[in-house]
Amino acid sequence: MSEANGMRIILITGMSGAGKSHALNCFEDLGYYCVDNMPPTLIPKFTELFIQSENKKVALVCDMRGAAFFEDLFEALRELEGQNADYEILYLVADEQVLIRRYKETRRRHPLGNMSLPEAIKKEREALSEIRGKASREIDTSTLKPWELKAKIVEIYEPELREKNMQIRIVSFGFKYGLPPDSDLVFDVRFLPNPHYVEHLKPLTGEEEQVKDYLWRWAETASYFKKVKDLLEFSIPFYVKEGKTSLIISIGCTGGKHRSVVLADELGRALGSRFTLSVEHRDINKN
Repeated sequence: MSEANGMRIILITGMSGAGKSHALNCFEDLGYYCVDNMPPTLIPKFTELFIQSENKKVALVCDMRGAAFFEDLFEALRELEGQNADYEILYLVADEQVLIRRYKETRRRHPLGNMSLPEAIKKEREALSEIRGKASREIDTSTLKPWELKAKIVEIYEPELREKNMQIRIVSFGFKYGLPPDSDLVFDVRFLPNPHYVEHLKPLTGEEEQVKDYLWRWAETASYFKKVKDLLEFSIPFYVKEGKTSLIISIGCTGGKHRSVVLADELGRALGSRFTLSVEHRDINKN
């Protein structure tokens, strides 16, 4: 990254239908400021404005949709070099038959207009040959699923964010009020000893030390918690590898006031140093 201004600019270009829009979404998930179909003549000005921004990471798509401006790209790159801006060119490509199939599936028109798809693809490939030669990296998306493309982008540009990129929400709830509808994983802790039936604990919640002390006094609480924590620490990296960016983990007891609250908070503490997460107690204040 440039020491002069600290900016990092990823210019995404390549064949139409090769996945540039999906790649841009991936960079957005990684915290980059993203702009699609950026006219090359505006890139230097955009960079000047962004130097003062707190977010120094930018991803831009520049391709044949802006055909009238595309010839200005090399001039824009020279200006970036004059600004001492750190930029990389990511070029996406795919086999001709794959591009044709994708266009037929989406029923979208090729940006080069009124000609057959094979002719348009050939003409575009020739027009992009010079910029392809300047690319810092090239990814062939012919055989890649969307999550595989995302995994490649994360691995190349932000490898330290592979796990932090996953947004995890741990929700405690009461079964008597229904399951959280967006749950990915549900753990039922109704088998654990219930503070509701302990007179002095009944009016309290799982956020109170007395309730926590009562639950952790039982061996089955600690044993079950360890099994759930081990399962999540094992499985979450595989969700990350698959390209999943959010995971809702719901933990339920009868009323959502005691047991589920204690375990949700403890899971948040156990996993919070490794993953980006939040803890929510949906039913804690319900009677």
